[in-house]
Amino acid sequence: MSAADPLPALLIAVPAVILACQAGSVLFRRLGQPPVVGEIALGILLGPSLLGWVWPGAQHWLFPDAVLPFTSVLGQLGLLSFMFLVGLELDLGALRGHSRVALAVSQAGMVLPLGLGALLALGMYGRFAPDGVGRLPFVLFVAVAMSITAFPVLARILVDRGLYGTPVGALAMACAAVDDVTAWCLLALVVALVSAGSPLAAVVTAALAAVFVLVMFRVVRPLLVRWAARLGRAGDGTVLVGLFSGLSLSALATDLIGVHALFGAFLFGVITPRGTPRIDASAGRLRAVAVPVLLPLFFVHTGLRTDIGGLAADPAQWGWAVAVLVVAMAGKWGGAAGAARLCGRPWREALSIGALMNCRGLTELVVLTIGLELGAIGPGLFTVLVLMALVTTAVTGPAVSRLGRVRVPPPPEPAGPVPVTTSSGV
Repeated sequence: MSAADPLPALLIAVPAVILACQAGSVLFRRLGQPPVVGEIALGILLGPSLLGWVWPGAQHWLFPDAVLPFTSVLGQLGLLSFMFLVGLELDLGALRGHSRVALAVSQAGMVLPLGLGALLALGMYGRFAPDGVGRLPFVLFVAVAMSITAFPVLARILVDRGLYGTPVGALAMACAAVDDVTAWCLLALVVALVSAGSPLAAVVTAALAAVFVLVMFRVVRPLLVRWAARLGRAGDGTVLVGLFSGLSLSALATDLIGVHALFGAFLFGVITPRGTPRIDASAGRLRAVAVPVLLPLFFVHTGLRTDIGGLAADPAQWGWAVAVLVVAMAGKWGGAAGAARLCGRPWREALSIGALMNCRGLTELVVLTIGLELGAIGPGLFTVLVLMALVTTAVTGPAVSRLGRVRVPPPPEPAGPVPVTTSSGV
C-alpha cells in the first residue's frame, strides 16, 4: 500500500471496524446488555489496551497513521448525524403528567453529581489536569462529566426490559429528557469557558450561543415547519439532503461560535418538526447508515485514546478510578433515587429510576472526547472516565431487571414512533 494513497488502508480499516463492532453489539446483546456496551468494549480492545499491547504490529497495520485522519472525519460525521437523531427524538412532551417529579428527579440527579464531582476534581487537579488548564475549567468539566445521562441508551433499555410505555418508563424518559437538555447547556458553558481563553471572551461566546439558539427557535424552526408542510411532492433524496445539509450548517455555526459542532447538530434535531412521514422516513435512512457504518469509527478512535495499561503502570491511578466510579454512581443513582422517593415513589421504583439515570453510554463518550480535544482533561483521566462510562452503562440493565420485579402491567403497544434507540442501540 502506497503511503501517498490511503484508500487501500481505509478500505481495510472501515469494514474491519464495522464488523468488529457489529459482532460486539450482537454478543453483548445476548448477554443482556445494550449494544453500545459491546461497541465501546470492542473499540477499547482494538486500541492499545489489548491489540496494541499483545500485537502492536497488527494494530499499526490496521490503523496506520495515514488512515487515522480519514476514519476520524467519517466517525465525526456519524457522530454529528447521531446527535441530530438524538435531538429529533428528544420529546419534552413526555413531561406531561410528570413535570413536578421529573424536574425534581432530574435536577437532583444533576446537582448531587455536580457537587460530588467538583469536590473529587479538586483533589484530582494536581495529578490529572493537563499543563496550562486552570482549576475552574478542569473542575467544571469533571463535574459535568459526572452528571451525564445517556437518553438514547436509557430508551433502549426500557424497550428491551418491557418498561417503555409503563409509568416507570414514562417518568424515566421525562427525567432523562430534562437531564439531557440541562447537561448540554452546562457543557456548552464549560466549552465556552475552556476555549475562549479569558472571561470576557467566554461571555461573548455564551452570548453568541444564546443568540444562535434564539434564531434557531424563532426563525429557523418556523421555516422548517413550512418546509415540512410542503413535502408532498419532494423526493426522498431531497428531504434527506435537506436534513443533512441543515445539521451540517448548524454544526458549522456552533463550531465557529466556539461551543463545538455537536451542539449545532443536536439543536437542529430539536427544532426539526416531528411526526411528518417524509421526515421520519429520511431520518430512518440517515440512521441506517450513520449508526451501524460511521459511528463505530468513533468508538474505535475512543479506544485508540484509551490505554488501560497506563493505569496498570501506576497502581495509585486505580484508586482514583474506583473513587470516580463510586462518586459517579452515588451522585447520579443516589441523587435521582432519593428525589424520586421524596416525591412519593415506592423504593423499588425510585431505585429503578436512579439506576436508569446512572446510565451514561455514548453520550458520556461524546462529552469526554470534547474534553480531551479541548485539552480540559488528559489521556489518563480520559481512560478513567471511559471505564466509568462503560461500567455504569453495563450495570444499568441488570439492576433494572432485578429491581423491575416491581409488579407492573405489560406495556401497551407504543402509539407513536418507537424511539431512535430501538434500532440503533446507542
